[in-house]
Amino acid sequence: MIGHTVDYVTTSDKTRLYIKDWGTGNPVILLHGWPLSADSWDDQAMAIADAGHRAISYDRRGFGRSSQPWNGYDYDTLADDLAAVIKYTCAENATLVGFSMGGGEVARYMSRHGGQAVTKAVLISSILPYRLKAEDNPAGTEQAAFEKTAQSLKADRAQFFTKFFSDFFGVGPLSSPVSEELLEWARSVSMQASLPATLGCLKSFSTTDFRGDLSAFKVPTLIIHGTDDKIVPIDASARLAAKGIAQSQLIEYEGAPHGLFATDKARLTQDLLAFIGRGSA
Repeated sequence: MIGHTVDYVTTSDKTRLYIKDWGTGNPVILLHGWPLSADSWDDQAMAIADAGHRAISYDRRGFGRSSQPWNGYDYDTLADDLAAVIKYTCAENATLVGFSMGGGEVARYMSRHGGQAVTKAVLISSILPYRLKAEDNPAGTEQAAFEKTAQSLKADRAQFFTKFFSDFFGVGPLSSPVSEELLEWARSVSMQASLPATLGCLKSFSTTDFRGDLSAFKVPTLIIHGTDDKIVPIDASARLAAKGIAQSQLIEYEGAPHGLFATDKARLTQDLLAFIGRGSA
């Protein structure tokens, strides 16, 4: 049984998920990336609500203002959390939008819950279909690289996030697409997550094979990815996912990094609204 308070849905394992529910109309459910929170979607969510849709976003378990349980960071549980949000909000004819690791929740919801109540899907800078390098996935990332990340998080995650978000937003000696203040915000939000959640989700998005979930996408699916994404390289992700999802359209942002919701805010919002369609406003 699913209960709720004003801003929270309580899942079957008594985890409380913080929800933001803006506007009216057909729902657009936004799933954030690792290691941020639903606040990373604010610019797009506001534009979606202003365009006559209902923008629903929530903090993944262990992150932001949601509960910080010891476990439940596998994708089956995370997909069940999404199902709880959909049930609580009575969302119908919904568009699911997954950024980075959020793309995995979209995929697992489509396969585990049959895509119930979903009519469209969007994958942005997504981890799909499989991040880990293997004999049958040569474009993936070596296990040792993920293990090094885990060790760095355990040693000094505040320090780790400084370099991570520079790569995330494409900040370098000759480019600075976001402000220092935004980088500081991202670091501070990431430190709100629990260490078990940060490590647990790292393990899940780096080792979960979603190739078998791609056939569960039975709805029109928009895939957006930057060609200079250093966090989730496009050759190992979006280009492969587009081949495996039947009704998909891939839009490549030339030269863009991972954090498109900030670095390419206006273009991303425009592409999202065009795909979602006309609202009630």
